[in-house]
Amino acid sequence: MAAAGVAISRLAVAVLLMAAAATTPAAGFISTKTWRAVRRANRVGGPFVGLVVPNAYEMDPVLKSPSFKPSADIPILDVQGRRFRFGTIGGQSVVMVMTGLSMLNAGLTTQLLLSLFKVKGIVHWGIAGNANEDLQIGDVTIPEYWAHLSLWNWQRYGDGAENELPLEAAGDYTREFGFLNFSDYTVGKGNPELSANTLNSIWYQPEEIFPISGTPEERQHAFWVPVNKRYYKLAGKLEGLELPACVNATTCLPRAPMVTRVPRGCSANVYTDNASYRQFIRAHFGCTPVEMESAAVALVAHQLGVPFITIRSLSDLAGGGSSLSNEAATFLAIAAKNAVDVMLKFVPLLAAGELADI
Repeated sequence: MAAAGVAISRLAVAVLLMAAAATTPAAGFISTKTWRAVRRANRVGGPFVGLVVPNAYEMDPVLKSPSFKPSADIPILDVQGRRFRFGTIGGQSVVMVMTGLSMLNAGLTTQLLLSLFKVKGIVHWGIAGNANEDLQIGDVTIPEYWAHLSLWNWQRYGDGAENELPLEAAGDYTREFGFLNFSDYTVGKGNPELSANTLNSIWYQPEEIFPISGTPEERQHAFWVPVNKRYYKLAGKLEGLELPACVNATTCLPRAPMVTRVPRGCSANVYTDNASYRQFIRAHFGCTPVEMESAAVALVAHQLGVPFITIRSLSDLAGGGSSLSNEAATFLAIAAKNAVDVMLKFVPLLAAGELADI
């Protein structure tokens, strides 16, 4: 009897588990109920401009702004840990999502956004470190190109620029975009033997991409990813926009911040707070904003053929050296607000009539 009781108990547990599995979606699976909500959102509000923002302090000013009008018809939709918020800005339908920190989060969130919703273009904004000493904290930059700088081939000690990288011949790696040699930054390089660094060099690599216009599984490469040409030209209308210069009554910037289009921005899974590295990537790559998400957004949008642009406000001179108090936290609020203000001015310009004029 005891054995029979155990068997019945095990059967009951199995039945309960099967019932739970039938009602609980598997991890990563989007339920039928959620798909219905997604289809309704696209039908009622789409096509949207996708708004992609890294963190809450860069999103909260939007939610508090009278320029953002939440949708009364489409509820907030939570999918796979991401919250999608619907509304309008200047009459333009938008869907906004927060990615969280890092290239991985930014790429995953952007892909999910574009897979679920009818998105006609992406506007990404936030704060950034500054690698361009000609600009000031609080300035809002709009780069024409983005690169991901944390995909490396780390060269073994003893090899140099003339030595082929492992798997270079197979097309996996390249020396096209140059390298950073750690020995160049050794303090006291009077004796070359003592200043040699066994970390040697890192070579910067392009991303492997698989555009929808290409053949699946047939890779292409991308290093400098361009923003949408029409969006970039349209952003020129915002140069000259007046932005606030003061954090409070006692803390102000030397001049009012400005909006400026710049040639290049750079992203990496690295918080850059080192002056030597800042100066290197400025000299070698021409970066102005340096941060941790935009290139991932750019790469996903580029592969799917979706127009995009990034707006990044400078919160600090990366690594210090400014005559201002140069801690990012000091000017975080004003930098975030400036990026939001520019985004709120840009999105209404994405009406068909404005695009036809450029």
